Amino acid sequence: MKTFNHNSGQYADIDGGKIYFEEIGNKEKPALLILHGGFENIENLNSIASYLSEEFRVIGIDSRGHGKSTLGSKKLTYEQLQSDAETILTQLKINTVNIFGFSDGGIAAYRIAASKRIKVKKLVTMGSSWSEEDIIKAEGILKTITPESAKEIFSENFETYQRLNPEPDFEMLTQSLAAMWLDKTSTGHPNESVEDISAKTLLIRGDNDFLVSLESLSELKDKIKGSSFLNVSFAEHAVYEEQPQVVEIMLKQFFNE
Repeated sequence: MKTFNHNSGQYADIDGGKIYFEEIGNKEKPALLILHGGFENIENLNSIASYLSEEFRVIGIDSRGHGKSTLGSKKLTYEQLQSDAETILTQLKINTVNIFGFSDGGIAAYRIAASKRIKVKKLVTMGSSWSEEDIIKAEGILKTITPESAKEIFSENFETYQRLNPEPDFEMLTQSLAAMWLDKTSTGHPNESVEDISAKTLLIRGDNDFLVSLESLSELKDKIKGSSFLNVSFAEHAVYEEQPQVVEIMLKQFFNE
């Protein structure tokens, strides 16, 4: 089993930012893009990448401003995360891809799958909102996040960020993330464009997720034709940490079908 290590990757210069990515697994196998959540980095999803790397060419991207990737001068938006990922895939000459996206990474993944600039064969999102209504419901929680509170809540990720990032500015990253989370314009959540997703899709949510409601994901399942929905008991937002065995079983079954 292979994992991301922040030692074996490379940079792509995109729209004023240096975006770091790594590849693990077998280059002869189908491509799988892994996109992490806010304040995280590619190593956060190593528990998933390790077993998926046995059957896939796995590409992990440190989202703009996260891990080893710089923020650059462009505004941080879900549209920009989408563009960064699509640019890297194009540079790697990958025309067809599978995607696993957690939280913010899943929101960018919806946009990639809906745009169809890159063909998405299979899509898994976990704890990922999709509509303006989701923003309104979670606004109270999201507005409480400050650089100081984020350092405490995401203490391990903060330390990793300070160690890895070429241009660390945690206050700016926090402000940029808050603006992205609350973005109700066309550069934010995919909204009704999710109906353009034709990839085979699995939506995963923790039963006690405080950011994405059961009703919202049920509605999304109806909008993405043929999609499946897994609501995991005894889990909140980071289902892959709280119920790793359930996630492994379902991901292996979904991707090996």
